[in-house]
Amino acid sequence: MREEDVEVAIKVVVVGNGAVGKSSMIQRYCKGIFTKDYKKTIGVDFLERQISINGEDVRLMLWDTAGQEEFDAITKAYYRGAQACALVFSTVDRDSVDSIESWKSKVEVECGNIPMVVVQNKIDLIDQAVVQPDEAESLAKKLRLKFYRTSVKEDLNVNDVFKYLAETHLDLLHNTAVEEPTSTQQKSVAGLFNAGGQTGQAPSNNNGQPSQQPSTGEIITLKPNKQRTQGKKSKLSSCSLL
Repeated sequence: MREEDVEVAIKVVVVGNGAVGKSSMIQRYCKGIFTKDYKKTIGVDFLERQISINGEDVRLMLWDTAGQEEFDAITKAYYRGAQACALVFSTVDRDSVDSIESWKSKVEVECGNIPMVVVQNKIDLIDQAVVQPDEAESLAKKLRLKFYRTSVKEDLNVNDVFKYLAETHLDLLHNTAVEEPTSTQQKSVAGLFNAGGQTGQAPSNNNGQPSQQPSTGEIITLKPNKQRTQGKKSKLSSCSLL
C-alpha cells in the first residue's frame, strides 16, 4: 500500500453542558438530519464520517459525550486518545457559557494540548440570547481558540467546525512527520553519551577519561581500557624475559 493511500483517522470529542446541541450537531454532520426532540445522552455516543482534506482521505470519529455532571466518571475515560475537541455552548443557556473553561480543562487533563474550537450553537435563537456577541468572542480570545457560531437547525457552519479541526490536526501531523528524523537523530546522539552524566556529555572519571560504568537503566557499549591493555602487555613482556 502506498503511503498516500493510508487513511487518516481522527478522534474528535464534542463536549459541553447538556442540551446545548452536541448530539444534534453530530447527527447533522454525519447523517444530514435534524430533530427537535431532545434526548439526553447517557454516557457517550459515537458516529463517523469520511471526508477529503486537500485530496487526503480522513475518517472523523466523533464522540458525543454526556454533559451532565453525574456522567463525568464515564465520559472522562472516552476523552483519552482524542486528537481534537469541540467545546460547545448554547446561545440561550448562560450556565453552558460559564462552563466552557471547565470543559476545556477536563479535556486537557486527559488529552494534553490538542486542537480545540469554541462553538456557540443555536444562533437561530438569537432573539432569546443570554450572551452578547462580543462576550462570546472575548471568551474564545481568552482561551486562544478559534470561534464559530452555528445553527444545527439551519445547518449553518457545522461543516466548517469539523473541517477546521481536521485540517488543524493534519497540519500538526505533517509538521511532526517532517521534524521526526531530526528529533530521532538527536535522541540517539544524546543517549550515546548519557550514561550517568548530563545530556550530550560523557561522564568522566578522576583521570578525565570517559567512565565505563553505566548508570541504572542505560545500555552502553564497553570499549577496551587503554591503560589496562597496556598493563597486560607489560606483564607478558616481563614473563617472556624470565
